[in-house]
Amino acid sequence: MGVPAHKEMRCTWNDYRGWDGEERFEIVGGEVYSMSPAPSTRHQRIQQELGRQLGNHFMEAPCSVYPAPVDVKLSDINIVQPDLVVVCDEERIKPTHIDGPPTLVIEILSPATATYDRTKKLDLYARSGVTEVWLITPYPSCIEVFLLDGSTYRFIHACDKDQTFRSPTFPDLTIELPRLFDFRLEPGEEIQLIREVPPPYATQERAD
Repeated sequence: MGVPAHKEMRCTWNDYRGWDGEERFEIVGGEVYSMSPAPSTRHQRIQQELGRQLGNHFMEAPCSVYPAPVDVKLSDINIVQPDLVVVCDEERIKPTHIDGPPTLVIEILSPATATYDRTKKLDLYARSGVTEVWLITPYPSCIEVFLLDGSTYRFIHACDKDQTFRSPTFPDLTIELPRLFDFRLEPGEEIQLIREVPPPYATQERAD
């Protein structure tokens, strides 16, 4: 997602519902944004595995998990399609869309969408009352968790596949991160980790 598709136009939910064709769009503040080309296989793998884990967790809970594409109508001029949403208010679930803010929104970032997701959409989610947002970077693997605090988000924590994940809204939720980020690196790709090592100098006290 990049520049607005028709910046001179201000579009609404009724406009959006009347569009034909297979191309996907989002509307933020009345501006139309075209969705990026088909997501990467890593993106799809994370979405599928995370949807499976969330679905298993909420199977007996009063919350429902919806993967993209699903329309989320936050207002008449703000319609988005997050990668995954968790809705805990059944009245928001309509036959054609989610009407109002989900409890949890998950966005899987790509180089094409990262700035858009971190700025316009994160601000929109805060103004619309989405309780919790996860921003997921496929590689290097990372999940960032944000919790609504008033009209803005408070950063809670970030973790990679070797660390422990936690959700402030769903404290009993466990995510198997190694399964989530279980993909092979391409030839030439490396993950360079910062490790704690002894300092490269003598630690003994200097003799007088």
